[in-house]
This record gives sequence, C-alpha cells and structure tokens, in this order.
Amino acid sequence: MAVQLREVCLSLDEEEGALPEKVAAELGLQARDLGNFRVLRRSVDARRKSAVLRVFTVVFEVADEEALLAGQAHNRRLGPWQPPPLPPIVFRRRNRRILVVGMGPAGLFAALSLLRHGFQVTLVERGEAVERRVAAVKRFRATGLLDPNSNIQFGEGGAGTFSDGKLNTRVKHPWGPYVLQTLVGFGAGEEILTQAKPHVGTDRLRLVLIRFRQELLRLGAEICFGTCLTDLYFGPEGLRGAVLDGSRELACDSLVLATGHSARDTYKMLLRRGIALESKAFAVGLRVEHPVERINSIQYGLARHPRLPTAEYALAYNDPETQRGIYSFCMCPGGEVVVAASEPRGLVVNGMSSRLRNGDFSNSALVVAVRPEDFGAADALAGVRFQRRWERAAFEAGGGDFHAPAQNLLVFLGLGRGPIHSSCRPGVREWDLQEVLPAFVTTGLRRALPYFERRMRGFVTAEATLVGVETRTSAPCRILRREDGQALNHRGLYPVGEGAGYAGGIMSAALDGLKAAEQIAGKATDRSYR
Repeated sequence: MAVQLREVCLSLDEEEGALPEKVAAELGLQARDLGNFRVLRRSVDARRKSAVLRVFTVVFEVADEEALLAGQAHNRRLGPWQPPPLPPIVFRRRNRRILVVGMGPAGLFAALSLLRHGFQVTLVERGEAVERRVAAVKRFRATGLLDPNSNIQFGEGGAGTFSDGKLNTRVKHPWGPYVLQTLVGFGAGEEILTQAKPHVGTDRLRLVLIRFRQELLRLGAEICFGTCLTDLYFGPEGLRGAVLDGSRELACDSLVLATGHSARDTYKMLLRRGIALESKAFAVGLRVEHPVERINSIQYGLARHPRLPTAEYALAYNDPETQRGIYSFCMCPGGEVVVAASEPRGLVVNGMSSRLRNGDFSNSALVVAVRPEDFGAADALAGVRFQRRWERAAFEAGGGDFHAPAQNLLVFLGLGRGPIHSSCRPGVREWDLQEVLPAFVTTGLRRALPYFERRMRGFVTAEATLVGVETRTSAPCRILRREDGQALNHRGLYPVGEGAGYAGGIMSAALDGLKAAEQIAGKATDRSYR
C-alpha cells in the first residue's frame, strides 16, 4: 500500500524538485523517508492573481504507512492509495469474427481489447491512414479542395485526431488510467498521467495512432482503409454480416459500430434496416478567438510564465427567459480554428492545438443548447437536417470556397468596431453572423456574453473574433441500445461512442469501446450466444 497527499502547493518561484522536502516537513519526516515518490496530479490555482499556485497530488511509500495514517488522522488531505484496476483480459483463441467499423477512440480501444481476448478482428475505416489523411487535410487547408471521405471528420483516429486531444471526461470510470497508460505506451507524453486536464495534442496524436495501428496488426487485426459500411444483413438469430462499399459482403458474429457523429449516410442506412434511432439535443454556435496573451492575462494576471501552462477557461450561463444552457466548449489554448467540413457544400468549424499549445491565439466554441423541438420535425434525422441547413448557410456566406464567415466580437454585439484576426485556414470572410445561425442562438449568445465578461474581465474586446459555424458538438441522434450494449431488437450490433450518442470526447468514447469489448467477450462464454 502507498499513501497520497493532496493539495501540496508551490509558488511560481519554487522548483518542483522541492516537493519531497515540503511533503516530508509537513508530515514530520525526512525526504529520504519517502520511497517511490511521484506526482499523481498537477493543476493550477489562479484564484488570487497576485499569488498563483501550482497544486499537486503526490503518492509515496513509507516504512510504516499505518502508523503515518494513524498519526495524521486529522489530515484530510492524506490517505491510502491503490493503483486503479485494469480491464480484465483473458486470452482464449476464439473462432469468432468481430467487425469494428470506425477507427476513432471507441473503435480502436474496442479492437485492441477484443484482440487481446483472442477474437478475430477486422477494422473498417472510410477514411485513410493517418499519414495520407494528414496530407489530405493539409491540401484542403491550402486549397479548399475537400475529400468527402478523408478529412478532419473521417479517417484513422476519428475527429479527435485534428483537435486538442483532450482526455478529460465527466465519466468517472476505473479504467480511465488504463486508457491514459495505453496512449503513453504508444507515444503520448507522460505528462497526461498527471495533468488535471490532460491533452495529447494533434501533433503527438498522429504518432500515437501509427503505433496503435502497428500493435493491432501485430495482434492479428485486418485493417481496411478507404472502405465504407453501406449495409447490414440479419438472420433469425441476429446479425450475420455487413456490406462494404455497396457490394462486398463480410460475414461476422458481432459488429462494433463506432462511426463518429458525422457519418450521416450510416444513420440513414440504419433507419432503412429498422434499427431504432431517436433525435437528441446538442448545441450550436460559434468559435471565439482571442490573442493567447489576453486569456493568460485574464486568468493568471500574467501574459506568459515558463512554469504555467497556456491558460484555459470554462464559462456557462443559463438563459432565464428560455432556460437554455449557453456555454464554452472544447477550449483550445494556444490553438487554431479549423474548417472541419465533411460535405461538399457545408462548412463547420472546430478547434485544434498542438501538444505545446504555443500558438498565437486561444479559441473556444460558444454554443447554445438546441432541443429536438427546434428541428422542425420529429423524425430521428431531423437534427441532421438542422445541422446541414446552417452549415450550408455558412458555406455560402464564406464565398463557397470553404472560407469561414467571421465577425469582430464587438461588431456582433453592436458595441463598436474592430478588426478580424483569425488562425482559420484556408481563411475567413467578414459576414454578419446572425445570418448563419438560428435567431435563438444569436440572441442567446448576445445575452450570455455580458455575463461572460463579468466572469472574465476583458473577454469582450475588440481583439476577439467570432468564426462560424460550430454545429457538431455531439451527435444529433442516438442509436438505442439495451443494457448489454446491443442495439434494440438487433442482436450482434453494438453501437458505441460519440456517433451512437453515448460519449462526448476521446476518453469517454474509448471507455465506451472497452465496455462493448467486455460485453462481447462475456457473451462468448454464454451458450445462448453460440
């Protein structure tokens, strides 16, 4: 057993190497008494701008841990520590073929777990391997030439490949550390194991994906890039197989469906096959960009400091008139705005940042909750049509060549004038953004922004630029599934991740994929499954 001590603070002037001495002094010990000392978590406390603190949770061993805990019973920050459990992996050679569709985090982690359980696994991805995908995205950002199947939304790694690579989640699951350790094993920076809000960075994610793929292949996976799921076929006992690219049939015993939130043709196919879907709420809005020094100064009282990470923020407002939530989403410190289109005449933006978060701007989505009753229809795909309507409006407003419509923040609020500065490529064009969003969204943003300014003095500034539109905050529909993870009334089909409506980011999608793998592995020993 080891012990952990929370809320150990260092000033900006103190070296992190001083932690053992500081902990030992607090506990009445010598630094040499602390064995296997390591940092478990790092965060920043900037509530007092005149005295910003770095805050640590540390874990260590001592000769008599029970005596230490008994003697420090009054210290609520000190307690026992146990390493988190790992997902159970029992390798048995299993003569069952599992098809995993989609190579985002849900699909990748499901496939890895299934292979380690001894299943035969085929992975199908409509986009390209990350090396070719990066080239396609670079070409798009330079020229505006879009590949509808391999882009910022589709391809190895999923939409998260071109993002901040955030790994924080509201899902409290004991397998979370396993996901982090797995990513570190494939090349992610070790700092993600201790960051309060871990992120990999889009540049490092690409290396992680290549090594992830190499491990899947070593374990015996078959991987098919540039291949699209176009149909499913069922028998009396459930799923029998899939149709790929309109003609190739592939028999399988189970199918993990991890297609992401933008595979609109897949949703349409599922409805045609009678699989139960329902529309769900999501959020729509804009990206806001500030100079990175502006956000650092607001949050820390310092434009930059070598011992502080690029500043983040999270803002939320509940409109008392409409009861809609209005909030920041997917904040990218020191990052850039990207055009994340996946359809020829639709434009949607997202945020992306590197591991170092050392860009000139910080950006975040500012979004307003959208409810199914806002879609104008009650069918499962009404939310898709709602998204597409505003994405097409943004495409036209930007000039029809994937330049994004943009507006100075003060101009949007009617408070003055200001320039437009944006990291977005291939570029932006000035436009009245109320023309590319529903009226209730622009009204909600205009009500929320003064509140955000009160929370973060200097947020509303002529230095800020708004870029539109952000429509794919989460899936617009949910594929209904039972408690055992299988689609409602369709045995053998396991919808997982963001596209199924059960996750909201890399970490929660990975956990959902692992859960599906365990459900499949559990049924492999159940006679009713055979």
